[in-house]
Formats: sequence, structure tokens, C-alpha cells
Amino acid sequence: MTDTALAGASTDAAAAGRAKRPTSRPAAKPHGQWKVDGTAPLNANETWKQEDNGLNVRERIESVYAKHGFDSIDGTDLHGRFRWWGLYTQRKPGIDGGKTATLEPHELEDKYFMLRVRIDGGALTTEQLRVIGQISVDFARDSADLTDRQNIQLHWIRVEDVPEIWRRLEAVGLSTTEACGDVPRVILGSPVAGIAKDEIIDPTPLIQELSERFIGDPELANLPRKYKTAITGHPSQDVVHEINDFGLVGMVHPELGAGYDLWVGGALSTNPMLAKRLGAFVKPEEAAEVWLGVTSIFRDYGYRRMRTKARLKFLLADWGPEKFRQILEDEYLGFKLSDGPAAPKPSTPGDHVGIHEQKDGKFFIGATPLAGRLSGSQLVKLADTLETRGSRRLRTTPHQKIVVLDVAKDQVEPLVAELDALGLSARPSVFRRGTIACTGIEFCKLAIVETKVTAATAVAELERRLADLAASKQLPQALSLHINGCPNSCARIQTADIGLKGMMLPTPDGDPTPGFQVHLGGGLASSDREEAGLGRTVRGLKVYVADLPDYVERVVRKFVAERVEGQTFAEWAHAADEEALQ
Repeated sequence: MTDTALAGASTDAAAAGRAKRPTSRPAAKPHGQWKVDGTAPLNANETWKQEDNGLNVRERIESVYAKHGFDSIDGTDLHGRFRWWGLYTQRKPGIDGGKTATLEPHELEDKYFMLRVRIDGGALTTEQLRVIGQISVDFARDSADLTDRQNIQLHWIRVEDVPEIWRRLEAVGLSTTEACGDVPRVILGSPVAGIAKDEIIDPTPLIQELSERFIGDPELANLPRKYKTAITGHPSQDVVHEINDFGLVGMVHPELGAGYDLWVGGALSTNPMLAKRLGAFVKPEEAAEVWLGVTSIFRDYGYRRMRTKARLKFLLADWGPEKFRQILEDEYLGFKLSDGPAAPKPSTPGDHVGIHEQKDGKFFIGATPLAGRLSGSQLVKLADTLETRGSRRLRTTPHQKIVVLDVAKDQVEPLVAELDALGLSARPSVFRRGTIACTGIEFCKLAIVETKVTAATAVAELERRLADLAASKQLPQALSLHINGCPNSCARIQTADIGLKGMMLPTPDGDPTPGFQVHLGGGLASSDREEAGLGRTVRGLKVYVADLPDYVERVVRKFVAERVEGQTFAEWAHAADEEALQ
């Protein structure tokens, strides 16, 4: 269906909808909901999205921009439609964080791109990994960042090289299609799907169906804003479903057997909201249509007038779960979903770090790099190493980790040693295991502070300074430290034990310097909190980048000294008075 036809269909549906349900919106201006207000664009973004679908820019990249270079790129394509193919301009080196909010995008950007490789479910073969690594070596100055959405990002990409990169990726079944933009982003999936001994249901066929049917579909390529999906069948609930627009969590219904609990409307950024259960049990054979229904609700009813209100979480907050489920069933599915109880609370960590037996008797090994930072050379060496040890499959995770599958028992310890030599620790310290970081000011135009080096420095310092607590086994078994370069929370700062939001801080001499606002005590279902929740902010608690190890050491020692038996860091942080958290 074309945009014009869709607009007409949406207008007809809007009239029918108004006949059925009176509108009681108190807003003085329309929200830009296609099924309520019509499809006339209400801002510049909506205008260019309707003028030419973002997917169409690929032909121009291949036939024009790659041949004539960066300066030939149309501005709307560059800052808009390129995202539909996983491309963002990266930050020009040497521009400090104080200028992030004062310069225009074209003043901040370099003539190079970040390229995001889409990896649905985090599933990779060693052949695919080697291709990504070699692309990095050949075209990306050996850069490779493992994201907390199971993607791999490359930097320093020239538009001239993009067609060849696509050729190499697609030859092994990978792509960058809709890795960014107002589209269905990468589908998070359990890193141990299909191999875990305690798995409830394998989501692999569902993830593959969604990817094959709907990614790249023009009818779903103009959503109000980005749309994130998370699906797991593992009892650890290992895909951070509470902060995704659409989530399915594996569970066993007392009467209907194995299926999924449905969650909708989670997202963080500057206005964080956790997803809500709709109280619906989704049978495996219903799951793809339920995803399509929720995605279509977002397309048709999502708020398009203001970008700041264009995420699904705002629609859900206004409608509530009951109305959302009713519209899903009545207008999009044509059948009632079964009611279902909540999935049980996880009892094991969801990052899968360490050595674990698979259901077939082989083993999987979860290993962590330092805050997701790798290189193309490391990826190539990792592929070679795994094949030498008999493994040809691996998974990326929503926690910036790598999980190696199908390792024979006698190969486990040799491979653990080889992974460690590659910078991937299967037996990491508490701090290395729990630290993740966003891209930061090195490449991101939105960032205010540096993150990757800051994270690596903090981990090394904390391992050294708190070695006494580690040796005496007084450190908590898990402690998450999430470092974000700006307020947008790509590193999920509100859901960490210690979350750090980058900002410029005043100094005695009057010159602002990089630092962080601190969030304490956040956690999701796969953490050790009693229930999912957002961290607290402490009035006036801000930390300079240089003082970060000092602060974390101080607050961890305070926790160890004050905690009661069985109390987690998050529980203590929410109960402690503000003075103890300074």
C-alpha cells in the first residue's frame, strides 16, 4: 500500500472510529494521530517522511551518493532517511561537550558515518562475525562497538564504501535495514534461545518470522518514532522487556501451556516509563499477529505532532492497558486474547556470563568485553578461535556481552583462556561484569562526556581499590554501573544500581567541566530487585568525571558497612538517607 493509499485508508478508518467512540481529548491541538486527525503532516519530520519513504534512499546511496561523495548528499536524506539504512553522521573530533547543545547538527558532524549492523535476536555465525570484523578492518579503522541492543556499530564509514559493505553483509545474511529511524528497530532476543536447559519456549522461529515478514515493509516504515521489540522464552527474562515498546516474556499458562506474557509501552530517555502488562497470554501461533497489531496501533494512533511525545509510552499512559488491549483485540486482531497471570520473577541473572551447560550436553560461555568496546581485528580473531574450538555460533546480548555456543566440555577451559587473551572475560570482576557504556562524545553528536575510556578507567580503578572487599567476599555478587554521555539513556542509566548521566558541571574557576548526575538503585526483572523500578536521584549529587572512581568506591564501602542481611544495593540505596549517598 502506498503512503497515499494508506492515508486514504486511515481517513476512512478515522471516520468509522469516531462513529464508534466519542473523542474526549482535552488537548487544544491535535496529536497527529492518523486514525483520529488524518494524515496531514504536522511537523517537518512528518512532511519529509510522507514525501519519500526512508527505505527509498538506498537507491540514491548506491547510484548517486556513493559515486559522488559526501558533499553530493541531499540534506534531508543525510539527516533523515539515511537512518532507515543504519547510517548516522558521527561527531567531528575535537568538539567539546559544552558545544553539544549550542551548535547545529551540521556543525557537529563529520563527513564519516556510524554504521549499525542489525542482528535480530543477537544470533551470529562465525562466518558472519568474520565478515563484520573484516569490514571493520577494511573500511572502519578497526572500530567495533557492541551495543546494549545486540547490534554491532562501526565508525569512520565513508559513503563511497557503503554499497560494498552492504554487498558483503547481505552475502552472509546480514543487513543494516531499519537499524535506525522511525521504524521497527532490531528485535532483542534471548541469547540462549534454543539451547538453554531451563528454557520455557524457544522464540527463534518467531523472531525470524517477524524479521522476514516485516522488516523493510514500506507499510511499517513510517512510524511516529522508533519502535523497540524484546522477546524471550528464558526464565531469567534476559531482554530488558520492561523498557521496550513491545515485549513478550515466556511463561507456562496453567491451562494453555507455554506461551508469552504481553508487555507494551516501555522506554527510557528523559521521560522514563516502564512497560505495562496487558494481562494477556499470547499463544505461540498468535504472537506474530499480536506484534503486527501493536505495531499498527503505534503507526495509526501514535502521537506525531511533537517528536518529544511520539513514543508509544505516551499513548499507553493516556489510554491505559485496558483500553489498549481492547483496541488491539477489536480493531486489529479480530479475536480476544486469553487472560494470563504474570510470569514468575527471575531467580537467575540475565546476562549469561560464565560457563553453563546446554540442554544437549555441550556448553555455552558468556564473556564480557570492557563496556562493549571491541575492534574488527578482535572479531576476526574471535571467529577463528571459536572455529578452532569447534563452535560456529555465538550471540550478542542486551548487556554488551558475547555468548559462545556449542562448546564441547574438554574445550571449555582452553577456550576461556583464549577468550581472556582476546579481551573477553568469562570470569570477570563484579565491576567489569556490571559496567556498560554508550558511544559517548568520541562519536555521538548528542553526547556531552566521554564514556568508553571513562568506563574502562573506572573498572580498573575499582578492581584495584576494592580488592580487599572482593577477597573477603563482601562485595555484592552483582553491581551494575551504567555510563551515559547525555540525558537520552542509551546505556539505561535509570535501571542501574549506579547510573550516570553525562552533563557539564560548574567548577570554582567558572569553566564547566564534564561530569555526571547520579541515579541510584534502579533495576529490571533480571536484576536482584524485588520488582522492576527506576533509580532515585539524590538532590545535588553530581560527580566530576575525574572523581568517578572515588565516588563509586565511597558509596560501595558505605553500602557494605551499612547493609542488613540479604539487602541488595538497590534496596539499600532506596532506603538510605541522602547523606549516606553523597
